[in-house]
Parts: sequence; C-alpha cells; structure tokens
Amino acid sequence: MIASLRGTVIGIGLDHAVIECAGVGYRVEATPTTLATLRRGEDAMILTSLTVREDAHILHGFSSDEDRAMFHLLQSVSGLGPRLAVAALSVLNAGELSQAIAGEDAKALQRIPGVGKRMAERLILELKDKVATFVPAEPAGTAAPTLPTVAEAVAEQVVDALIGLGFSDRVAQPVVEGVLAEEPALDTSAALRRALTQLGRK
Repeated sequence: MIASLRGTVIGIGLDHAVIECAGVGYRVEATPTTLATLRRGEDAMILTSLTVREDAHILHGFSSDEDRAMFHLLQSVSGLGPRLAVAALSVLNAGELSQAIAGEDAKALQRIPGVGKRMAERLILELKDKVATFVPAEPAGTAAPTLPTVAEAVAEQVVDALIGLGFSDRVAQPVVEGVLAEEPALDTSAALRRALTQLGRK
C-alpha cells in the first residue's frame, strides 16, 4: 500500500493533483481543502490511501491523519464507497463529521452531496460509537476549570483509568475536569462512575 508521497507538484486540477516522485507522476484524488495546501512547482508531502478496483487503482490524498482515518471509517458503512467518503470530507472535516454523527445531526450530514435522509441515519447508527477519537479538542482560548490539589490527583487517576478503558486523553480529560469542577470532593471511584455516565451520553 502507498501510504504517502513526497515530491514535486507538477499539476493541480479541480479534484486531483499530480505529484512527481523519482521521475514518476502520481495522480492523487483529493478534497478542495487538501488541494489548497499544494502549490504547483513546489515540493509537498501528502498522506495517501490506495483504492483498488477491477478497472483502476486510485490514490486518494489527505493533509492529515484524521481525515485519512475518517475516510477509511466512513467506508465501513454499508453502501458508502470511496467517492462518497471524499465528498463527505469535502464538506466537513473529520472533527466536524464526528460531531455531526455523535450529535445525531442528520441535517448537517445531508449537506454532503449524495447523502439523503436514509444514508445520514445509517451513518449515525453505524458510526456513533466509533467517532469519539475524532472529536476536536477544546479551542485554545477555552480555559480549563481550576481544580483543588486533591481533586487534581483524583482527576489524573480517573483519566488514566478511562484511557485504560479505551477513551482518548483529549476526550477523557475535559469530561473528568468538568465532573470534579462541579463536585471537587468526589473520590476516584465516584468520579470515574460520573465521568463514564457523561461519556455514555456523548
């Protein structure tokens, strides 16, 4: 599998770019967002995913690991192929897609060309429990709650426990801090139960 390309951008179209690597030009289909990061005549590195069909081998390009991982995840939905996955990432990035799916926002998903009500509902049903790792971190300007020293120690233990259960640090941390900001006296066990309850609602 071709996982990435590094070379000179020798052409950019509406839906693809051509990148020359060691004298070979590779046609890479990509979203407008990814294509906007490329400049003709300049060197570039792009992450890729190879789709093999009976009649063609197609390289899809991405500017971030998150978008490439979402591209693969979207195709796990029955009836959704690479073309529709690219269309989805052309309208919403990985974080925005995950928020729409986790929040059961079918209307946002229906902004994607080719996604109607039924496909939007299928996306939510099949991916709602799988998109937590794509949820964007809190904006840089958002201040985290200030916790007492004891609560900080509890928070660290609870976050470690949640990571052990499969949650990512960026998902677990703000939930745990929010729980302990509301009730700083909670012990580790109680804080863990409360955090799991909140994460279960997301």
